[in-house]
Amino acid sequence: MRMLFEPDDEEFDAAAEMLASRVEEWAREHGEGADADAFVVQSALDYRHRGTADGRLGLWRAAHVEGVLLDWLPRTLTVLPGQPLPDGPGSLLALLRYFDAFGLADPRGDGLTALESAVSSASGEFGARMADRTRWGPAKFWAVTAAEQGVDIMNQAAMARFAERARRGEVPYDREALDAIMTRHMTAGPAQGERAEPQLPVTLPEEDVLRERAAAVPLIGQLAGLAGWAGSEGRDLTKTGRLRLADARDLVRVLDTGDPVEQVRTSAELPRVNLLFAWAKQARLIRVAKGRVYAVAKARPVLADPLALWERAFEAFFELRGPLLGGPDGYDATSMLFDVYQDVLPDILNTLYSLPYPMPWPRLRDSVHLAYRMSFTLGEAPEREQRAWLLDADHDLRHVLDLLERLGAITREQGMADPVFLDTALDEPPAGPQLPTGMPAELAQLLGSLPAVPDPSAAARAKELRAELASGPVELIRLTDLGTRAVRRRLIAQGRSAPLVGELTHAPAAGLLGVLAQEYDPEHAEAELAAWTAAHDSPGHARRLLLETVRTTPFRTRAAALLDTLATALPDGTELLRSLRGDPDLAPTALTVLTQRGALDHEDLTDTEAALMVAESLLQLLDLGGEQALLEALLVQGRAEAETAIGAALASAHPDRAGLEALRHLADGPLRAKAAQLVRQNATGTRARRSTTKKRKRRR
Repeated sequence: MRMLFEPDDEEFDAAAEMLASRVEEWAREHGEGADADAFVVQSALDYRHRGTADGRLGLWRAAHVEGVLLDWLPRTLTVLPGQPLPDGPGSLLALLRYFDAFGLADPRGDGLTALESAVSSASGEFGARMADRTRWGPAKFWAVTAAEQGVDIMNQAAMARFAERARRGEVPYDREALDAIMTRHMTAGPAQGERAEPQLPVTLPEEDVLRERAAAVPLIGQLAGLAGWAGSEGRDLTKTGRLRLADARDLVRVLDTGDPVEQVRTSAELPRVNLLFAWAKQARLIRVAKGRVYAVAKARPVLADPLALWERAFEAFFELRGPLLGGPDGYDATSMLFDVYQDVLPDILNTLYSLPYPMPWPRLRDSVHLAYRMSFTLGEAPEREQRAWLLDADHDLRHVLDLLERLGAITREQGMADPVFLDTALDEPPAGPQLPTGMPAELAQLLGSLPAVPDPSAAARAKELRAELASGPVELIRLTDLGTRAVRRRLIAQGRSAPLVGELTHAPAAGLLGVLAQEYDPEHAEAELAAWTAAHDSPGHARRLLLETVRTTPFRTRAAALLDTLATALPDGTELLRSLRGDPDLAPTALTVLTQRGALDHEDLTDTEAALMVAESLLQLLDLGGEQALLEALLVQGRAEAETAIGAALASAHPDRAGLEALRHLADGPLRAKAAQLVRQNATGTRARRSTTKKRKRRR
């Protein structure tokens, strides 16, 4: 049972449908939400898959509970006139409890108790939100409107006629509700979100170490010093809200900003002091009121904690576009970077995050150039002007990087670019349709919107970049530990996946292996497993817990994935798998993993093991696609072969007795019925072909 699918993975819908039916059945048998509705459960899974940035089906927080009950279901779940309102809160509770019971819950989410409380809090508003037409999505609005007017919404022809009448203005509808729906659709976006790229796991030192590093950043001391200088009594400002010249000169000395003060006539001519002043205001360390500047009293705990102050300064940096890049008034833009700053800066930092190699400045620069070409119509200007604009923007970008380095968020050094950055894949692009006007070839290829086409300018840029990277040392940029921690916090706040080695130390074994299987590369999985093992009584005890998790997992494909992950992360993984060939519960899973790895040939299997493998293969197919998918796969080989395979599985010593019983039921009923249906279809087709042949002969 996979808990993470690519956005366009066609297997998701089948997996979600099967999981939803299991949740409904389990809830009915165990009294866990007797009114659990499989369709609502599937909608909740669809929300995590399509409506959120990370797509992790098993990771739930209170915000997700509120999102699905008070936004997603009201937008997407259609309840026709006369139909009862499904139990959304009860169905979601059943799903969350099922995940918890079967080890599918992601340990990084909120615990079950907190999630139950969140469901309880949202349940009181669920009915009103579902009834509020302004909360519906456009498709739901028109479906219900059609049904209210007697249209059979399952009849495509009837719906087509209704749509045509609506286009002609002949259909009465709630115009105010539709206006609200479309306004929210345009401002907040559609229900379906955009999947963010997953990030590699990172390793960070303890907070005390990071706090010491933050305290050693001079800029942090300057911000704290500025707040202390303002004090609770405050300082006078000029009529235009600027620092008085005498005070600004004093701050140059007190904060050691390095601004030249000779022949300065106004404080506006002291750029570093003014930047610190704007930065401290944006970080809510100082405030301006009635012509005076004061230290913010509520910021005292932040000022007393260097790490908290560093994080406050880092977050404020994203809002410093005007002071950083603007003219004297803060808004007289000097380059293209000014207009795209708040989009480009997060993209740059997200790109640097978890990179295994430092980013070469030329590659980063050219990547940002793509954003300029997408945002501005550069192609209509002469080449000389384009280069001048890009150079101005590069100058501003380097200024931004200078400040990030002063903050201690990045480091820069000279060195050779890693060969991975030489692979531009634009030298000989395949032929294809012409690009839309103004869209660079690189963007079309990266976005996947069109096949890349021969573009002389893009190819020339790629060659220049490769030559620059290969010619000698270049500036290499990477995030510091402080920068990595801060970017990770932003990613998590956006609902994105950002694994941290060590965060699973106290997770249950099922949660640990589940996360390692779907989000960790082998190197970081080994480190995470080592940290988890060290937190337990002994390595032997830890291993027994992990194997017990695999042993009790009711999903055959998930058991194989977990055992494979465990074996990969252990130095003696292959030996462990071989030792499990005699385990009555784990043998089928171990044999599967060994054969998939090529560590065991089918010729090496004993007759008993071969029967186990047949059973395991059938049960995994049943687990993946359900009864119908297994039937189709079996009958491709013919009914006799299908019955032979099921017979071998039933005669095996496979430990999944419930699964074998499902195979027995399949053989006794659905398999025979499906085979008979195929025989009838083939016979009908044969008669039709014979009839056609006879008619043709008579025509002759």
